[in-house]
Amino acid sequence: MAPIMSKKPVAAAPVLPEASVEPIQPSSVIVIHPGSMHLRFGRASEAFPKVIPHVIARRNKLGPLPIHKDLVLVPVINLTPELTASLNEIQNAISTVLASCLTREGRLRYSVPSSVVSEHNRLVKPQIVCGKSEMSWIKPEDSQEFLIGDDALHISPSDNFNIHWPIRRGQLNLHAGVGGSLSSVLADLEVIWTRAFQKYLDINPKDFKLYRAVLVIPDVYKREHVKELVNLLLNRLGFMSCFVHLVNTFFYKFELIINYGGNDITRLFLWLQEKLSFPYPCSPELPLDALMLQELKEKMCHVNLDVCGIQDRSFLVKRPGTPVIRYVIKVGDECLIAPLALFHPELLGITGPKKIRTQQRNEGMSDDPHDELYLIQTQRRGVKDATEGPSEQSFTEDSHLNSSILDDDIDSTEPPTSINVKETEQELNCDQLLGIDQAIVQSIERCDCDELKLKMYSCILVVGGGMMFNGIHTWLRNRLQVQIPIMFRNEQFEIITRPKDMDPRVTVWKGAALMSCLDTAQELWIKQKEWAKYSVKVLREKAPFTW
Repeated sequence: MAPIMSKKPVAAAPVLPEASVEPIQPSSVIVIHPGSMHLRFGRASEAFPKVIPHVIARRNKLGPLPIHKDLVLVPVINLTPELTASLNEIQNAISTVLASCLTREGRLRYSVPSSVVSEHNRLVKPQIVCGKSEMSWIKPEDSQEFLIGDDALHISPSDNFNIHWPIRRGQLNLHAGVGGSLSSVLADLEVIWTRAFQKYLDINPKDFKLYRAVLVIPDVYKREHVKELVNLLLNRLGFMSCFVHLVNTFFYKFELIINYGGNDITRLFLWLQEKLSFPYPCSPELPLDALMLQELKEKMCHVNLDVCGIQDRSFLVKRPGTPVIRYVIKVGDECLIAPLALFHPELLGITGPKKIRTQQRNEGMSDDPHDELYLIQTQRRGVKDATEGPSEQSFTEDSHLNSSILDDDIDSTEPPTSINVKETEQELNCDQLLGIDQAIVQSIERCDCDELKLKMYSCILVVGGGMMFNGIHTWLRNRLQVQIPIMFRNEQFEIITRPKDMDPRVTVWKGAALMSCLDTAQELWIKQKEWAKYSVKVLREKAPFTW
């Protein structure tokens, strides 16, 4: 009989507790989208952001020196006779194209000579609507050092305040004038954001340490600027943590940067109207007039081919301490020509020459010794060693370099200086500027495989408010249909200008708000301690885009 074996209990392996991930409360996340004209911000739990002009007025303490005022709109250059003739020629060419277009009913469009419109507008007189405007100038107290947002734009021109717009064309507005240094611009941003969160979100600055921040940046960011903004959020404002959200995080392949946008179209719109004897003596240098022009552009401009001939339009002029007046004017195809400058950007030459360049990536930063410049140099060294054969010395050097890359605490390594930065940013040699349609095709054609090109052509997303003109969606589609290579043409390709019928100006903010609450976004947050220890190096590791 076999002996009975007693079974001893086997000790179970210790079960390690799973790391608990604390769910993020959307109400404790502040999403910040700083733009050139507007600041959009709000809790991630909110449906829409708060929107204020991204401007600050600071009391001038330099005595009798002239007051500095950043312009709301980009300035117009001196129009030489040659440039004026060129602009008129392009305008006439667009008018000819519009005259050959068909309406929805299949009839040819008709237009009226500009001289007829101009003759009518020359005789227009202002009509007094009411005795005195309800608008009034803001009267700052003697102890008040600054105002932000709408208040900053309603300071009397005679008051001793400097006006600063901290961001221009998506980047920090650095210049040689008063308030144009990096420290001054960051100080302006700190004041604007602090007061905005306090006034509109009811958050005491002392409580910022209880909140997280999401910073939305454009595709054309500069690394040094992003570093300073993150430092502003974590160190100067004192948020618990933050992460950086790029406007376009889903596709990042090749970017063309062309410095024109809605601001330039507003200037062009005024130039076209002045040729038609615009009756109101507008001064774009004044903030209220500049904002009125923006409003007129948004209301009057369109690309609706069914609207043709002379149209009646009216607008009100409200100024503090003066009667409200109304102008009733005639407009023609100039309301279509202004937005169509996106496809004929030579017209935007009134705001200065434009250049086309690619996005710079390998900028080199002293705070990040193992940036792309360093990696490129080590990669080249590895290729050279592979072709020439390994040596004892090269093996030792490579081992040291590999160990250095893994050690995030090493800060003494100097970035290489032999890399030519121009390899990553170059001006494209083009005889003329690219329109928005041509820029799209050029960008996609620089993809490195046909499969990717086909995907890109199948769905094109237009982000931002620069193309919020009625009918421009159809115009862009028709322009692209004849430019897309035959092998990639698809009758069902999509052009999305209003995702889910949402205001395209808040699409990016909404996307950042949703992304910040996802479980998969937990690893994107940069904490104060991490930033204090690793600085910009942590962005290279945690940014959800190619840093």
